[in-house]
Amino acid sequence: MLSRLFTLLLAALFAGPVLAQSFAAAIDDTDEGSEIRAENCMVGYINRVNIPALTQGRLTEIKIEEGDTIEKDTLVAVIDDTQAILNLDLKKAELVEAELNATNTVNLRDAQNAEQLATAEAEAYKELRKEGATPYWEMEKKRLEAKRAKLRVELAEMNMKVAKSQYFAKESEMKIAAEEVSRRQIKAPFAGFIENRTAQLGEWVQAGSPIAMLVEMDRLRVEGDIDALRYSGRLSIGTPAKVLIYHRSDDDPIAINAKIGYVSTEIDLNNRYRVWVTVDNTRVGLDWLIKPGMRAEIIIGE
Repeated sequence: MLSRLFTLLLAALFAGPVLAQSFAAAIDDTDEGSEIRAENCMVGYINRVNIPALTQGRLTEIKIEEGDTIEKDTLVAVIDDTQAILNLDLKKAELVEAELNATNTVNLRDAQNAEQLATAEAEAYKELRKEGATPYWEMEKKRLEAKRAKLRVELAEMNMKVAKSQYFAKESEMKIAAEEVSRRQIKAPFAGFIENRTAQLGEWVQAGSPIAMLVEMDRLRVEGDIDALRYSGRLSIGTPAKVLIYHRSDDDPIAINAKIGYVSTEIDLNNRYRVWVTVDNTRVGLDWLIKPGMRAEIIIGE
């Protein structure tokens, strides 16, 4: 800014009184204490979305109408979930069965008892063989039976591990089935106002088909643009500002104290950049005090 003023000063000295007047105007324009007024300001939405269907199917319930004000996660519509619920019930039953198998230790304990008995018999026949009271092949048979009993213990332990893995698999399958039911229950992503409803009861929808348009009305955005050359470096996020919103040209504006919420880093072809502030809205009966599309001003000053 200083370099600009210095350049204008030198030009004024050599060009005479006409350019000197321009220099004075430039000084007035760059007065850092003066207020800044954003131009082309208008009230707009922060959030405005078409609530989509998440899967295909027939709409069996529609819970909202145009003009409704709803909260976040409010049930908007239901896609036919009969088969999905039946599948979920099946997966729940399979999960119970898998849990019983995973926690069943009967086979393992039986194998461990059999292994202890077979080992004791093998030791007894070994002593009998030393005394010559039993043939060699009888002792060897008992030794092999004890070895086989140990393998059965290992098999029972392995079966329990498999059963636990199957339990986790069935648990995942049940979660997937529950998600399929949930995807058929279309809910509001945020609190807002139903601007219009596009879907009809009984209609077949595809994934992504719009059900209704939801707009956030309790918070709105006032957006305008600033002369980037004249006010370079004067604005930053958090700078206090006053917002004036006009219902009609003959009404006194609604004045709201706010802070700059965004300053664009991009300058357009007209040497202007975008700024906006967020303002809280108020209900007046069944209507809203501030509406998108209203004319506004953003005034930033010391």
